[in-house]
Amino acid sequence: MAEEKESTSIPLSQAENGGVDPEDPAKSPPTSPNSSTRKACCFVLQSWVSKKFMTGCVVLFPVAVTFFITWWFIQFVDGFFSPLYERLGIDIFGLGFITSLLFVFFVGVFVSSWLGAAVISVGEWVIKRMPFVRHLYSASKQISAAISPDQNTTAFKEVAIIRHPRVGEYAFGFITSTVTLQRENEDEELCSVFVPTNHLYIGDIFLVNSKDIIRPNLSIREGIEIIVSGGMTMPQVISPQERFARQKERIPLNRMM
Repeated sequence: MAEEKESTSIPLSQAENGGVDPEDPAKSPPTSPNSSTRKACCFVLQSWVSKKFMTGCVVLFPVAVTFFITWWFIQFVDGFFSPLYERLGIDIFGLGFITSLLFVFFVGVFVSSWLGAAVISVGEWVIKRMPFVRHLYSASKQISAAISPDQNTTAFKEVAIIRHPRVGEYAFGFITSTVTLQRENEDEELCSVFVPTNHLYIGDIFLVNSKDIIRPNLSIREGIEIIVSGGMTMPQVISPQERFARQKERIPLNRMM
């Protein structure tokens, strides 16, 4: 009798599952076609939803960043003159922003005159006597002079591409000046190329032979945009200035023919 009871006893886990051992695949019930179809549809739907969601994030992210930065810039510039209007009892949003733009415009007009240039010279003389401020002012002035419409001797001359740091690798830079290296046989013309390593504030200076420099058909502003954006605004095709000029000369000749 004891042996019959032991042979007829069923574990509690199997009793709850109707006497079927879930760990034994041979004894498990077969999967119905409806459940497998349902799982496949759920997987396809989940993949489609996640893909469309990521597409929406990719589209809206630059829009949101642009809107946030623009809104912050408007509020920042508006904050210069808005307290003055609040004291006068005038509460119009954007009036301080428009006033700031007009102020910058009139400063540009004033600095373009001889009196404004004299005032700026006196102000620079005072700033250059300050221990720490003069370095910040000199760096920021060089950057602003590089993108200024009134190009001067301290601005970037041209966009340059040099072979750096190894053969087969190239680096973007800006030609700042030229120097003549005197040798026993002949003089060598070198160009001082500034290669930024941290946006535009920090970089290395290389003296490169003018014949080894590739001068692309890019403006100074386009070169700055490429470096600041981390290369995301890089054009698909870059041609040297000599080849670009030859292509321009060929176009009228082809039209005449």
